[in-house]
Order: sequence, then C-alpha cells, then structure tokens
Amino acid sequence: MSDANRSVPDLLGDLVNQTTTLVRKEVQLARAELSEKVSTVGAAGMSLGIGAALLLGALIALMQGAIALLVEVFGLSPTLSALIVAAVTGLIGFLVLRGGLAKLQNFNLTPDRTVAQLSRDAQVAKEQVR
Repeated sequence: MSDANRSVPDLLGDLVNQTTTLVRKEVQLARAELSEKVSTVGAAGMSLGIGAALLLGALIALMQGAIALLVEVFGLSPTLSALIVAAVTGLIGFLVLRGGLAKLQNFNLTPDRTVAQLSRDAQVAKEQVR
C-alpha cells in the first residue's frame, strides 16, 4: 500500500513506531559510547594507581637520602633537614596535583556522537512533520 492510500491514523501509528525505535537505538548508542569512555577512564585510573604506588616508595627512599645528605654535607640537624625536604617535596607535589586537576577538568564524558545524532534526528523529524 503506498503512502498516498494510507490513512492518517496509520501514518501517525508508523510515525510513533519509528520514533520509538529511533529513540531506543539512540539510547543504545549513548550507553555504548558512555561505556567506552568509562572503561577508558577505568583503565587509566588503574595505571595511575599502580604507578603512584611504585613512585611513592621511590619518593620515600629519595627523601630519606636527601635528608641524610643535608645532615652529612651541611651539618644540619636531622629535624631541620626533614623539614626542608618535606617543604620542597610538598611544593612540588602541590604544583603537580594542580596541573593534573586542570587536565582532568577538560575531560568530557558527554557522548558527543550521540548528541550530534540526536540533533540530526530531531531536525529530520521536524522536516518530516512539515
């Protein structure tokens, strides 16, 4: 049966069915895209955690060596040497942390492809209704 011979209720019923299918497919696309982004973040998080744990051990050993060096070379007390090393390390850590937070703020979890497709679909639906 051609579209010219179909009744308005039939056409509206088809429109509702096609719109429902379209929305369902778009939701599936959004879920897939979000899942992909979340798994990327998860994998990166695991690598960051392992790397941070290993670097923490190295940093502690390095700090102990720096404290011992200040005591031996400059004759400072162990307490003052520890405070100097802690202050320098704390400042460096703060700067690195601030840089990392700035990068994280630019990360976008929005499903861009799905949003663009929904916008195109809405435009097509508007044209179809006219």
